[in-house]
Amino acid sequence: MKVAFLSDIHANFPALSAALQCAAEAGAEEVVCAGDLVGGGPHPTEVVRLLMRQGVRSVVGNVERKVLALAADPKKLKKVKHKKKGAPLAWTALALGEDERAWLASLPREIRHDWGSGEVWVVHGSPLGEEDYLFPSLTVPGLATRLGGACPVALVCGHSHIPFARTIGATLVVNCGSVGRPVDGDPRGALALADFTPGRRPSAKILRFPYPVAGVVDDLAAVPSSSTSRPAWTSA
Repeated sequence: MKVAFLSDIHANFPALSAALQCAAEAGAEEVVCAGDLVGGGPHPTEVVRLLMRQGVRSVVGNVERKVLALAADPKKLKKVKHKKKGAPLAWTALALGEDERAWLASLPREIRHDWGSGEVWVVHGSPLGEEDYLFPSLTVPGLATRLGGACPVALVCGHSHIPFARTIGATLVVNCGSVGRPVDGDPRGALALADFTPGRRPSAKILRFPYPVAGVVDDLAAVPSSSTSRPAWTSA
């Protein structure tokens, strides 16, 4: 069983389309997302609708929490709409339709599932919370703190935008990196392809894929809340 894990799409529709194509070409039988589907990019509605249409299971990210909180508070939404720090999230909250917001609100904090090799946990940041970071330098004691005495065969996350796949102690830890907002010096999007074979320890590798950056930059420049025509995350 091959499963593609993605994260941190950040409302980048061309990057998500490229990620799904990459996953299909790699033989993925299922696609699962580790949160931060929207926020920062120009295509929140298109991204959510594609994930809904494709039946991609996802967990909620910290950005979704903020966007939904704004959407539920008209007074605060109006207050931050014209502020530089809050404007992108406010624009996203206003851009999403009722169906898209309802779908995002239905997303769980974590997914626990057995794809054939044992229980796998999928979270956004870590089991401790959506804004906790897991980096490649994660140690056995650090992982134990996050797992709280449990021992899943794999822990899948995102949030840091730094992709890696390492076996730490008895657990395979996979950070998907970012589909639509890479920050690790490689301008291509990232996803993780995991192999779950009964009777074997799971394995995973990071796949990189290109997407049409120029078009995303143009679309972002047209967003009223955007203050720059070329955000730093689109450059190498």
